[in-house]
Amino acid sequence: MPALDKELKSRFENEQHKAMLNIMFTANWFKSRQVGLFKPFGISPQQYNILRILRGAKDRMNMQNVKERMIDRAPNATRLTDKLIAKGLVERERCEEDRRVVYVRISPKGIELLAKIDELNKENMRDLVKKLTTADASLMNDVLDRIRG
Repeated sequence: MPALDKELKSRFENEQHKAMLNIMFTANWFKSRQVGLFKPFGISPQQYNILRILRGAKDRMNMQNVKERMIDRAPNATRLTDKLIAKGLVERERCEEDRRVVYVRISPKGIELLAKIDELNKENMRDLVKKLTTADASLMNDVLDRIRG
C-alpha cells in the first residue's frame, strides 16, 4: 500500500494531522477487509463482535453490558442483536423481575458459526499485521492509548 499522502493525493498541515487521518484511513481499510471476511457468513463485523462478547460471557448478559463491551459502540446494537436472534445465533430472555431488562446469550448455532469463522479471522489478522514487529505493535499501542488517554 502506498504512503497516505499518495493514497489520498493530499498534503497535510503537520505530522499530527497526517497521523489522525492515517488512523482513520487505516481503520476503514481494516474494516473493509473484515466486511469481506464475514459477508459469506451473513454477519457484519459488529455482529461478529456481539457474538464474541456473548461467547466470552459464558452466560446471559443484558444488552447494556453488551453495548459497553463493543469495539464499535453502535447505537443500533439492539437491532444488530435482533438480526442475530432471527438467524438463531443468539437467544433472548426477558428478566422476570423487570420486563424492561432483556438478556441475551449465544446459541449453540452461534458458537458453531464462530468456530468456523475463528481460524479464518486469525489467518486474516496475521496477514494484515505481518509487517509489524512485536516492538512496533507495542509502540503503536502505547501511542494510541496516549491519544485516547
